Amino acid sequence: MDEHSHNHADGQAAPSDPALRVKALESLLVDKGIVDPAAIDAFIEAYEHRIGPRNGARVVARAWVDPDFKRWLMDDATAAIASLGYTGRQGEHMVAVENAAGVHNMVVCTLCSCYPWTVLGLPPVWYKSAPYRSRAVIDPRGVLAEFGVELPDATEIRVWDSTSEMRYLVIPERPAGSEEMSEEDLADLVSRDAMIGTALATLPAAKEPAP
Repeated sequence: MDEHSHNHADGQAAPSDPALRVKALESLLVDKGIVDPAAIDAFIEAYEHRIGPRNGARVVARAWVDPDFKRWLMDDATAAIASLGYTGRQGEHMVAVENAAGVHNMVVCTLCSCYPWTVLGLPPVWYKSAPYRSRAVIDPRGVLAEFGVELPDATEIRVWDSTSEMRYLVIPERPAGSEEMSEEDLADLVSRDAMIGTALATLPAAKEPAP
């Protein structure tokens, strides 16, 4: 595990309950007619489930089809990701970790919720929760099972602890049967949770290879 060194604010303590403060501010802006609550919901939906995670999915798909890019990604994830145009705050000092036969990676931030917004969008609520942050380290196999990821007993589970200086992107295993798919179609197989390590990249049910 990497030691944490979290420097999130400019020397100021975090509010005692940021969520309540944000909600109060949102309510005030809505009451004054400055913002539309539907627009806020659409913005959050886009960044949490589409725009951000789509960036990371394209990184993964490129790594699956381009061995040279994959080597670059594993050696210098920050530069490789930036080459695709994905840069900005919360996306510096990236490290890519690859799932493979017998090895499964998952990411947590045990002290807070450091998270690579550039490639994954907004962090999910569960990622920031105290139960996930503690249990992912203590009982990663049990946590994965709760997410529906059942791994063989022989599979090694590696838990990576994000910090303000280092954030991780899981490169899931490419699903069997996807060999003829285009890079764009491959990106559709990669979810946000697969890039955190709490899900697997899978084919749509209709395309799954026969047993």
